[in-house]
Parts: sequence; structure tokens; C-alpha cells
Amino acid sequence: MKMYDVSMNINKNMQVYKNKPEKKPELIVTSDFPNDSVHESRICMDMHTGTHFDAPLHMIEGGDTIENFDISKSVVKCKVLDFTNVEDRITAEDLKEKEIESGEFVLLKTKNSYEDSFNFNFVFLDASGAEYLKGKKVIGVGTDGLGIERAQPNHETHKTLLGNGITILEGLRLKDVSEGKYTLIAAPLKVDGAEAAPTRALLIEDDKK
Repeated sequence: MKMYDVSMNINKNMQVYKNKPEKKPELIVTSDFPNDSVHESRICMDMHTGTHFDAPLHMIEGGDTIENFDISKSVVKCKVLDFTNVEDRITAEDLKEKEIESGEFVLLKTKNSYEDSFNFNFVFLDASGAEYLKGKKVIGVGTDGLGIERAQPNHETHKTLLGNGITILEGLRLKDVSEGKYTLIAAPLKVDGAEAAPTRALLIEDDKK
């Protein structure tokens, strides 16, 4: 069994959305040796920093919050789809070239996974791609961008997915993962009332025998 950790490391120098200073995490030591008998710390970070799940409330007024996330959607068979040849956006036409089945959780691997600093022109899923995946009745979409959309004033991609019960997992690191079938094991922190939450995401390679 081969396992891949496809999560981002959390640290003050990490890549964050649009390089916004307020999204940089801060780890604060509150107790330390030799003055104290224990080492303890606390973290201050945006819910959308690093690898994270979005809940409907993120883009839909009155939408559900992350503590009600259906955990069965994040311990599930999934499929990594390789779009590293795409330069700008993943469209319905791109997705039609892949085998996607109803009930699948699909992870979109792009050149984003190979970039250590934030690229304002990151590859994203456009509105037509979101509509296509809705029609295919997937249960979730993961992306290696820190956003699943870019420059969409009405947030069509987010709303199409979240508004139709399709969960969104952002900030994956997929450069070491080949296209194919895996088991996804991931879970957002259970934070009452939050619109998103940080996540540790793992992929287990399916037995190919």
C-alpha cells in the first residue's frame, strides 16, 4: 500500500491566496523551556489557508457550515485527473476527455502543484467545467489551487458546486501523484459556524493487481 500526503505544510512562509498578509499563519509559543515545565503554542490562521474544505456558507448566504460536513464524502474512492497540460482554465471540453462516473470525488491535478509561490494566473475550474461536473453527479471536487475559481465576479464555479451538494477541497499538492484511482482520506476540523476548515488530506493508491 502506498500513501501520499497531499496537504500543504502550515508555516509563516507558506503560499497563501493572493499573498495576503492576513492569510499568513502565525504559530505563537505560549509556554516554553526552560522557564516553564511544558512547551505549548497556539495558531492564528485563516480558515482558507493551506489545504481546506469549503462549506456552502462560504459562497451561499444562509448556507450550511463546516461542522455539518458529510464525512462520508471525504473517506471515499476518488480519481486524480491530470490536467498539467492546461495553461489557463479547465473547461467542460477538457473534462469530456476524461472518464468520470457518477458518485466519484475527482481531484484536478494541474501545474499549480509544481509552484511554491502564489501565481495570480493559477489554473482554475471555469463555470462550464463546474456545470459539467454537476451533470456527471460527482460528490466532490479537489483542486491544487488555493481557489477553485479565478476572476469570476459572481463566483459561478463555487456556487454551482456548493449549491448542488458537491463539496470543494482546495490547496492540494499533487505533483507526486499520477492520474488514476485512489482512496481519499481527509476531514475538515469540526468548527461550529465556520464556512471552511483546514484539512489533512491523504491518498492511498489502489491495489493494481
